[in-house]
Amino acid sequence: MKKHFIYILLVPLLFYCLPLGHASAADDVSNQVIYDILVDRFNNADQSNHEQVNLENPLAYHGGDIEGITQKLDEIKELGFTMLSLSPIMANTQNGYHGYWIENFYEVEEQFGTMDDLRQLVDEAHKREMKVLLEFVPNYVSKQSPLATDSAKADWIVPNETVTVDAAPWLSEVAVLNQQNEAVQAYLLDAAQYWMDEANVDGLRLYGVDEAQPAFLERFTAELKEKNPAMLLTATVLGDNSPAYLLENDAIDLLENRAYNRTITNIFSNSDQPVKDTYEAWNSSGSKATGLLQIDTPFTPRFTQQFAEQGRNSVTAWKLALTYLYTTPGVPSMYQGSEIPMYGGAYPDNQRLVDFNSGDSELKEFYTRISALRNEFPALRKGDYKLVGSDKGMSVFSRSYENETIYIAINNDSESRVVSIDGVTSGKQLRGLLGDNITREGDNGAYKIGLDRETAEVYTIEEDKGLNWLFIAPILLVFFLFIGAVLYLSKKQKKRSMEQAWNNNKA
Repeated sequence: MKKHFIYILLVPLLFYCLPLGHASAADDVSNQVIYDILVDRFNNADQSNHEQVNLENPLAYHGGDIEGITQKLDEIKELGFTMLSLSPIMANTQNGYHGYWIENFYEVEEQFGTMDDLRQLVDEAHKREMKVLLEFVPNYVSKQSPLATDSAKADWIVPNETVTVDAAPWLSEVAVLNQQNEAVQAYLLDAAQYWMDEANVDGLRLYGVDEAQPAFLERFTAELKEKNPAMLLTATVLGDNSPAYLLENDAIDLLENRAYNRTITNIFSNSDQPVKDTYEAWNSSGSKATGLLQIDTPFTPRFTQQFAEQGRNSVTAWKLALTYLYTTPGVPSMYQGSEIPMYGGAYPDNQRLVDFNSGDSELKEFYTRISALRNEFPALRKGDYKLVGSDKGMSVFSRSYENETIYIAINNDSESRVVSIDGVTSGKQLRGLLGDNITREGDNGAYKIGLDRETAEVYTIEEDKGLNWLFIAPILLVFFLFIGAVLYLSKKQKKRSMEQAWNNNKA
């Protein structure tokens, strides 16, 4: 009887503890910060995979591998990243270091390692509460792939179709898959699910979705999400403007907007550019189109290179840009080496091996701080977004979520600026979280936020505590002691001088 009673108590407990279904990916994606990895150009751990490695050739393999990523997980974690996004790792045609010349969708490229290496990477990432995405290419295969050369599969390829995109010159060597073919659709769905099942990855990054057939893409993403609602699907585009069918695809959790990201890059590459222009670009694009925030990518000149050419200091420019990326709507996706920061012009100069022996400790520390702020305050990840004031190169934004409001002030100007904001309850003060700045209510009820040139601050609202005498009193004490000591020594010196003069006269 006692045993039955225990069972009766345990049954509801089990129902409470067991998951009732997959969590939606949309519930989780806003909490992520992505580290974007070009596998071959990241870290070389396995020195035996050197058959195609040629460090002198910028278009050949340079030796980065999956094991090299696993070795760096702790460092990536310390910078505040929660998700890795890997370039395609499927078996590629010779010299396909970038991963886009896929020959076999079901094998790991031997230059990168094995399936066991991938499983270990995913397992170690999960132990650190980090997620892993694999880039999946649904539109193309290598011209040398059996899918393109097999005469029995002639209808799998779109005949005489070539792809030329300035940002992706490797696409000249691919064949375009016929996504209207039912067999092709089934093949791609099976291949995508294969990596989810075999490697236990958390999702896929779909490459060049604006080049996909709309009907295929809708079916492809919907069926993947139906099988696993917790699967994360991010998507990149090759063109500046995302077609309407992409914006309406609810299965895609994060979508790149190249034009919006370029606006961000251009503004923070140059001083005196008004930060409010980013808000106008965001507002016109819509939140769905600005989900994947990228300022530094494998397909564009390095952000550091761009602002260095304008004479900007690397730490200064990066702090401004990171403050914006980590506090504005969307999910930051940072290209490997940005934390160092690395230089590099257009492709392939922007795809050098990461130089882990260099780096700026101040910048890396800022990555950690701004990530911690984003993680601590839900408003920075999920809140409503408003432009509340501007003065030339400086702007102040607000993020509001439930009962929390955070203000973000960014001065991209070459001079100090002040922005007055309304809407803060009387009797409050704004406390800065990056520089410990404090803004109090003015005589007219407004709050004036002032920032030095090329600085940024993130403010919370708290009760106005007045002057901090616990902080001020010791300073005043030291000041008065110093003044007293000066007066005492001066008086003593004056007395000594008078005595010396009297002695001289007496002599």
